[in-house]
Amino acid sequence: MRRTPLYERHTAAGARMVPFAGWQMPLHYGSQLDEHHAVRERAGLFDVSHMRVADFAPTLAPALRTLFAFDIARLTPGQAQYGCLLNERGGIVDDLILYHRGEAGFRVVSNAGTRERVAERYAALLPASGWSLRDDVAILALQGPAAAGIMAGLLGREVDRWRPFTGQSQPGEGEPWWLGRTGYTGEDGFEIILPATEAGGLWQRAVAAGAVPAGLGARDTLRLEAGLNLYGADMDEATLPAQVRLGWTVDLDDPARDFVGRQALETVTPITHQCGLVLQAPGVMRAGQHVRFADGAEGRITSGGWSPVLSQSIALAQVPDAADGACEVSVRGRWLPALKVRPPFVRRAPRAPAPMSA
Repeated sequence: MRRTPLYERHTAAGARMVPFAGWQMPLHYGSQLDEHHAVRERAGLFDVSHMRVADFAPTLAPALRTLFAFDIARLTPGQAQYGCLLNERGGIVDDLILYHRGEAGFRVVSNAGTRERVAERYAALLPASGWSLRDDVAILALQGPAAAGIMAGLLGREVDRWRPFTGQSQPGEGEPWWLGRTGYTGEDGFEIILPATEAGGLWQRAVAAGAVPAGLGARDTLRLEAGLNLYGADMDEATLPAQVRLGWTVDLDDPARDFVGRQALETVTPITHQCGLVLQAPGVMRAGQHVRFADGAEGRITSGGWSPVLSQSIALAQVPDAADGACEVSVRGRWLPALKVRPPFVRRAPRAPAPMSA
């Protein structure tokens, strides 16, 4: 089982460590609920060093245009793009973020559970040189409405004018840090990629500045409230982007750009789609539970849980395109009423999600 460079910091803080995708990771530091509210109300600090970082030389830009479903030619230096790496059938091998770092080339951050599979795709589809897998870096995610103020204090410079989904470099002790105004909680925030040897010092300073350490438990409830997909639960290699509300990440505008999976996406029509559900009775929806609609259509929950902000159970479900009308979810042997909604469930200014028609 692998450990991140911050493992000792987590254990010293009393974190409950659990195995996740081959890593020992903090589930929580005492109260998952408190950590969730800290991110929504102030700022939380996550160790996401288990995720895969890969760097690509600028000369690989033509090859990267055929590797990803989005078109990196649309990005200018400093911009970031969320999107998918697909297989030849149009299924999602992984969802990831790519940063355009100008003369330094491109940096991609992908999921921990797909580390080896993604590396194999790089090796099979890219030239043998010009790219590297970075196992010598750590990633910290500072998320929440107070994140910008804390970040400015840590860096000693203004960050309010940084636009979402952009990135900048910051001098470090050795290699420069890379700072992205990105995250996966639905809140404003930053992801800092820096040498592993410098991660402990930054973690300590961020906590001293008011950031609350948060674990995988809060990260999951936060991303679910934000209506964000979890790879391996809501999507996998059999899932088309359009089925999980990611059709917007696929760029088909340039007919000459024959990216992996393009032909399949142009010929296959999905027959299911993702929707949100809000339970209208006491209980908690979980992955794998069945959903049925008044018109006879049936679906399945892919992610479910309790929303600390809404004080209701919420879920993402995969349902037939024709599904309409009232719906029910089978929770512990009982069919309970649920409301079909359009995610996200919670925005930065919390409000109830809008009802969704078929």
